[in-house]
Amino acid sequence: MDALMGLALGFLAVQLLTLLSNLLAFPVLRLASGALPPNLPKVSILVPARNEVHNLPATLPRLLAQPAHEVVVLDDYSTDGTAELIAELAKTESRLKLLRGQALPSGWSGKNWACQQLAQAASGQVLIFTDADVLWEPGALQALLAFQARERADFVSVWPRQLTGTLAERLAVPVIDLILLSWLPYLGVKYLPIGGFSAGNGQLMLWTSPAYQRVGGHTAVKSQVLEDVRMGQRAKALGLKVALAIGGQLISARMYRSDAEVIAGFSKNILAAHGSSRLLLLLSTGLNTLAYTAAWPLALLDPTWLWVAALGLSQRALVALKTQREPWEALLQPLLAWPLWRIVVRALRQGSGYIWKGRAYRGGT
Repeated sequence: MDALMGLALGFLAVQLLTLLSNLLAFPVLRLASGALPPNLPKVSILVPARNEVHNLPATLPRLLAQPAHEVVVLDDYSTDGTAELIAELAKTESRLKLLRGQALPSGWSGKNWACQQLAQAASGQVLIFTDADVLWEPGALQALLAFQARERADFVSVWPRQLTGTLAERLAVPVIDLILLSWLPYLGVKYLPIGGFSAGNGQLMLWTSPAYQRVGGHTAVKSQVLEDVRMGQRAKALGLKVALAIGGQLISARMYRSDAEVIAGFSKNILAAHGSSRLLLLLSTGLNTLAYTAAWPLALLDPTWLWVAALGLSQRALVALKTQREPWEALLQPLLAWPLWRIVVRALRQGSGYIWKGRAYRGGT
């Protein structure tokens, strides 16, 4: 029992040390103070879209309200009226361009192929890839460009504030932020020339055009499900300047809208996130279960386990404060094992292959 407690405490201690540094160091996007210089580069906002008619009426007008040179949306063989919606809006907005996606080549994932086509069609000096479900508030683009200029970054990626509705969403989706802030020290991202001290989030990635070409674009990661992370690491390894940020009140997204979507969405990449190692995935899941869930019933046998349980709650609450979520959600952390094991079991059953948006993939890291 003492060994288990030591393991759980060590697991949480490493994360909390990283988290405490990130509470101070990890940037949060904020409205730009003062006017931006008039000689800003041309910006292309690029949106891959496959069956997104339920998201675009809310998100696309907000993108068009940003002072970008163009907004290009690729319709990837949608069957729900996505293309028609974009085409209709483009009649009254000259900056909006509808790009019809080409057939998916062998060896590519759908989103990576869509992004590669978008990059080829873009005319801007700055390329911003953003998902169709991401909400941009007024001033978001100016804040993003000001942050990029301040950091002199070749690559910027932003983690939106995650909007959640169902219990499964509230339990699982904020874990994205918990992993980011508890395992990736931003001081390492900023100062250490090591590719592993980097990441990326496909919900919002900004590239200067030369930097995008230098990393090989999406062609370099064409089959990978974690293409965003790999591109961020590749950029850092090549000596490009990387900057990461949290979206705060300016960038938000609702990734999933049901229990089933949560399980399907996370199960497609959780194995790849563990280096395609089933053993590592099971070990990680076991540690999470021990520290966040099992600690509570174990406290009935040994009250010392309450320290472990309290640290787990504190970690989730601090992450919520940093990402501007409700701190009370920390009380849900003991229930994390419920969706986590469902995700893991599904991932183990499907192996490196998965089905997403009607397409079957063999998978990739």
